[in-house]
Amino acid sequence: MLLNIFRAIFEMEFFRNAFIAALIIGIISPLVGTVVVIRRLSNIADSLSHFSLAGVIIGVFFSKLLYPVLKIQIEPIFMGIIFSIGGTFLIEKIRNLYRNYKELSMAIIISLGVSLTGLFISMTEGITTSYTTGLLFGNILAVSQSDLIIILLFSIGIFTFGGLCYRQIVTLCFDETYARISGINVKLLQLAITIVLALTISIFIDLVGVLLISALLIIPVASSILIGKSFKHTVIASIIISLTSILAGFTASYYLYWPLGATIALANIIILFTIVIVLKIHDFRYKKKKNKEETPA
Repeated sequence: MLLNIFRAIFEMEFFRNAFIAALIIGIISPLVGTVVVIRRLSNIADSLSHFSLAGVIIGVFFSKLLYPVLKIQIEPIFMGIIFSIGGTFLIEKIRNLYRNYKELSMAIIISLGVSLTGLFISMTEGITTSYTTGLLFGNILAVSQSDLIIILLFSIGIFTFGGLCYRQIVTLCFDETYARISGINVKLLQLAITIVLALTISIFIDLVGVLLISALLIIPVASSILIGKSFKHTVIASIIISLTSILAGFTASYYLYWPLGATIALANIIILFTIVIVLKIHDFRYKKKKNKEETPA
């Protein structure tokens, strides 16, 4: 079964590009996702993905508007990056307005992103349903060589940032007060982490889609938290779970003709439920054994 898949990877360039891109996503997403989850920013991924989608659609709108007159081509993905990073600043500003209801900032940004997306889709001539569907659910099989180079360069940047700031990031995640006392520039580090998240979402949005990007960021981490003994173990476990879901997703997609991005996300959910069930069974057996030992003969 797996032999056929690996044969397809070596024989078909589009399948090979998709597989390499998926493996990179499988490593980068949990790395970023672990920090996001521990920092209690899980919902921000959804907020920024919807806002980034609005940027992509607005980029398409202005490209179609300006190119016939000025021959200016605006790359939609760069507009998505600008909107995603801008969304982080907007969220922070709105959070300061609602000090006791900070989660409102994310709901407001999602609403703004959805409304702008709907408005500019209606105003953009020639935009197809397949294009918007691809943005929502992704099309990882359409990864080109240039896309792959961008993903690789971005991944190198993530590893460099993580390697240089590892201790500061771990300190910030678990004790913000201690981080401030120890001389870490908390505001700057928080901003850098949020920008990395924004870039991750913007760059991967074409591959896995707006509706699935948060699943790849959050679900492997949600699974690994249940079994990880430390921050490092949680990161390693989340990467293993993510890569396992990618292999399972490719296998199911290849043989069942299911959409790849959705299949990978579903595999992540199945792994999470499996871990929960196994842990429940383990706890039940442990309690049963303990009760037997405590019961007098």
